[in-house]
Amino acid sequence: MSVAESKNTKYKRMAKNAGMLYFRMLLTMGVTLYTSRVVLQALGIDDFGIYHVVAGFVTMLGFLNSAMASATQRFLAFELGKPGDKDMPGIFSMSMNIHMLIALFVLILGETVGLWFVRTQMTIPADRLFAAEWVFHLTLLSFMLTIISVPYNALIIANERMSVFAWVSIIDVTLKLLIVFMLGWFGVDKLILYGLLTLLVVIVVFITYRTYCNCKFKDSRFRLYWEPKLFKIMLSYTGWNLWGNVAAVMSGQGVNVLLNIFFGPTVNAGRAIAMQVSGALNNFVQNIQMAVNPQIIKSYAEQNMDYMHRLVCYGAKYNFFVLFVLSIPVLINTELILETWLGTVPEHTSIFLKLIIVNILIDSISAPLMTSAQATGRIRLYQSVVGSILLLNVPLSYLLLKLGSEPHIVIFAGIFSSILAFLARLVILKKLTSLPVKLFLQEVVIRSLLIVGSVWSAYHFTLNQRPDALGFWLSSIVTTIFVLSTIFILGFDHKERSFFHKKLSSLFQALK
Repeated sequence: MSVAESKNTKYKRMAKNAGMLYFRMLLTMGVTLYTSRVVLQALGIDDFGIYHVVAGFVTMLGFLNSAMASATQRFLAFELGKPGDKDMPGIFSMSMNIHMLIALFVLILGETVGLWFVRTQMTIPADRLFAAEWVFHLTLLSFMLTIISVPYNALIIANERMSVFAWVSIIDVTLKLLIVFMLGWFGVDKLILYGLLTLLVVIVVFITYRTYCNCKFKDSRFRLYWEPKLFKIMLSYTGWNLWGNVAAVMSGQGVNVLLNIFFGPTVNAGRAIAMQVSGALNNFVQNIQMAVNPQIIKSYAEQNMDYMHRLVCYGAKYNFFVLFVLSIPVLINTELILETWLGTVPEHTSIFLKLIIVNILIDSISAPLMTSAQATGRIRLYQSVVGSILLLNVPLSYLLLKLGSEPHIVIFAGIFSSILAFLARLVILKKLTSLPVKLFLQEVVIRSLLIVGSVWSAYHFTLNQRPDALGFWLSSIVTTIFVLSTIFILGFDHKERSFFHKKLSSLFQALK
């Protein structure tokens, strides 16, 4: 197989994986929206609120699991991609040992401090405290299983078997749908039953992932293995990764607390709704990035730096393009969408949503840079600098609010922090991976700015009016076609235009 054919195969695999992840995401979103409404009706407002506040308290520890998950994915993908002898069984077993230790730590912390907090600090009706404690225990067990399943998930991602996630998601959402109907079958406490059935779904999903990995990957056979040097390396990597995750969480939650202090819960509600919508849009980018991540890490392990830099540029550019296409109809019809969806829209929601979308558009370009930094394993400088910049958002927002600014000024502060973090990433990645910064700016940043400028100018002079429901669909279709055309002309180079032209021609031929 030639080098060109080999790269073509990799691109096709990444595209296929992204498609399967999109399918998984759409399926999960659809079922979640449906089940949330039905579960709310089945449990009632109070029990529904109790479940989510108790479960949310347990999953607050998710940033610890997220840091370790990133480390596991990096080490497995790196080991798989590096030339010469590989120690995949050792890496897998070591990561499994570490995750078991984390699960044990979560259990001890949860059954002591966590249980005390639920019993004494949370506002729960006295007659529902017993059920709330059961939900806490069951959710804690579910979370522990989720932690232990991370190495299996990481092994699947490292081997780029994204279709497995789609099929397991079908099992997962089917069982969750079944739970909804089972709540009315038994004459027991519905809150406890919901927690128990949710745990059973987690167990089934865990067994499915474990069985698949044991059948397909000989490296997933767990053994009692302990390598102090490897443990130290993985723990150091995880520690710095943990700082980055904590910084991101503290930045977001810190701003939320500030808004509550200065303006009250109504403004918090507006920001929460804006975050939900922008989070749904951002999921599309995350699926592209998940498909590209293993190849970035493997190419670094092979020291194929040209291919890695090309993936970083393409990933950043396509992340932005996909998110921009999806965001434009929301940006130009924000008020109509919110009023149709919510009826009564909390104050400041519209401006929050628009500015948050701008922020995630900036961050979408940074995603491949984050992965390439993690691929090197040398993340101390990266995480300390970028994490500190992101944390600047909190004191800067406090200062601006103290001076009497409007609530949405905190999003401007977040945008400023994101731009600084992006520039810091470029400088650090040039040092770590010899990233061609000039090429990145030309191919990604300048092309993206040209597209944004062209679309904004066209909208400002032609479509700058508030549409009705019919006008929403018409303006969205016209704008999307215009954005896609602009991306094709200004966003792609000659080779990319030729590639997409051939693919479209083949598609039209197949449809005839």
